[in-house]
Parts: sequence; C-alpha cells; structure tokens
Amino acid sequence: MNWIEETSSDDKAVIDEIKSQGKLPKHIAVIMDGNGRWANEQGFTRTKGHLEGIESVRDIVKASVQIDLKHLTLYAFSIENWKRPASEVSILMKLLETYLKKEFKEINENNIRLNAIGRLNSLPTSVNKLLHKITNHTKNNSGLTLTLALSYSGRWDIVRAVQMLSLDVRRGKLSPEDISDELFSKYLQTSNMPDPDLLIRTSGEMRLSNFMLWEMAYSEIYITEKYWPSFRRDDFFQAILNFQRRERRFGMTSAQISKEKNSSSYFQRVVNAINI
Repeated sequence: MNWIEETSSDDKAVIDEIKSQGKLPKHIAVIMDGNGRWANEQGFTRTKGHLEGIESVRDIVKASVQIDLKHLTLYAFSIENWKRPASEVSILMKLLETYLKKEFKEINENNIRLNAIGRLNSLPTSVNKLLHKITNHTKNNSGLTLTLALSYSGRWDIVRAVQMLSLDVRRGKLSPEDISDELFSKYLQTSNMPDPDLLIRTSGEMRLSNFMLWEMAYSEIYITEKYWPSFRRDDFFQAILNFQRRERRFGMTSAQISKEKNSSSYFQRVVNAINI
C-alpha cells in the first residue's frame, strides 16, 4: 500500500502550502502525552487510551511520509515509565509488540527506516528481538527515518556518552582537549540524525520530560492542549505551519539573519547566472 498515492486532495492542498514555504523541518520530535487522561475523560480504560494513541501514531507516520519528512522521533516509553503499575507496563509492551508486527510490512513498503534509541536491553526479550529484526531489515530504506525512543532518558544518554568518552580518553584514543560539542554528539545514541528542528508536545504540559536534552538546544517547541489520542494529521500540519512562521536566530539578531539570507540569495543568483 503506497501512502503517497493515498494522499487526499485536501491533504495535498495543505502539503503544497507547507512545501511552498520552503522551510520544512528535517527532524520533528514528539512527546506523545495524555493517553490516560484522554481515556479518563471519555470514561474509558487507560488501555483504550493507549490503543487510540496507536491510531494517532499510524496517522502521523503516514502524514510524515506524505509530506516527505526525513526524520520523525516519537517518545514512546521513558525510563521513568517503568515506575508505572506493572499491569500497565505489561499492556504497553504487548501493544508495542503488536504494533511492530502489524505495521512492519507497510513500514517497509513505504521505504521507512525504523530506528530505536534507549536502554533497549530493558525491554522484554520478544520486543527487543522484533525491534532488531525490523531495524536490520529496513536499514537500507531511504525515506522517512522513524525513531522510537524506548526505555529512553536524555540524562541517561548523556551520562552514557560521558562514560564512553572517558574510556576513550583513558585508552589514549582522545585527549581532553579534543572534546567539543561536535565530538560529544557522536557519542550519543542520536548521532546518526540531525537535532530536532521542531518538538511537538501534546496535553498542554510545559516540560521536556527528560527527552533529548542535549539535542533540543535550539529546537522550536510547539505545545498543544490536545491529548495524544486526539492529535491527528491536521494538528500535525498546523504545527509545521506554525514552525514555518517563526524566525530561528540561533543566538544571532534578526538583522544578522536578514543579512545572511540576502547574502545567500545573492550568491544563489550569481550561481544561477553562471550556469545559464
């Protein structure tokens, strides 16, 4: 099933508008929050909230492919989530395994590369094996890279990177003077992807919840009051349009950004003229 061919005329109109802005994020990260609260307010069990949350995952992944996004990272399960009741954790792991089994074929058919970050050896053996199988099978796919953050913590990954870096210094592979932002980033589990341009968080909460703390240094943040089970492609597209209206300065002034844009535009005009 080709998701791009499935794109509706209404979605094509919005996607064309987004692409016309010329600033499509390379990487969008999402904190999927509010499954339980959505279920409580609807009078459902928490399991029903997680099931409906999976439908949102399906829709957002499909929309990401249709818009030609390169990286989508979903915060699916944190290290702190292991503190939840054992019965709920067990249900979440079973739902994850079911999702991976059910979606594997379409993921591969739509050229998606599945990736996973986190303390994966903490996951049930069956889930870990399935993740390894799918990530290995899709490693050469060249479309969207879908990363699932599972048993993940930003602080854990930073500490892990420091430990690995320290070992390389002890072994004489590096000296302390070699350490830079760029080098440190290579020791993180996210080293194979660009930093997120946009972070979306559902449920109205105003915090990062220990998610990609190093990588979020200059990410734009979009908060929606909607719970994750209610968040679908229209909301996703609105978040991207909101991002495109922002000015990303990276510590510079608006005047500097404007000058840089004008210089780039002038340079491109010169290049185009030479190529005529």
